[in-house]
Amino acid sequence: MSELTPYLCVADAPAAIEWYVATLGATVTDDPVVMDDGSIGHVELALEGGAGFMLSDEFVEAGVSAPAADRGSSVTLHLTVDDVDALAAQVEASGTPMTRGPEDSPPAGRVAVFIDPFGHRWFLNRPEPG
Repeated sequence: MSELTPYLCVADAPAAIEWYVATLGATVTDDPVVMDDGSIGHVELALEGGAGFMLSDEFVEAGVSAPAADRGSSVTLHLTVDDVDALAAQVEASGTPMTRGPEDSPPAGRVAVFIDPFGHRWFLNRPEPG
């Protein structure tokens, strides 16, 4: 095994794609797969440095649902970045508050945490040298 790629489910894939591109600097690597009902069945996004993830709209009939707002996310996406403070500032500029940091948190390094507008929890990290 060599790779694990998150596959996020959101309630509004076009809005999520727009937010991830504008706020996290993601790029859409292929055109989204649009279903007959207009929903997004699949799209792949890449982040600077090679990290990537996929997402789709909800497909309740297949048991694929976005995080419930009253429960929070059961998974945290850990993203290693060069500049935690700069990316945290971009996230905050989008209207999304940090739930933690940015702060130094030895031995983890520089960290910040936020819940994106689609219910997914992100942990930004710049590890300590060493």
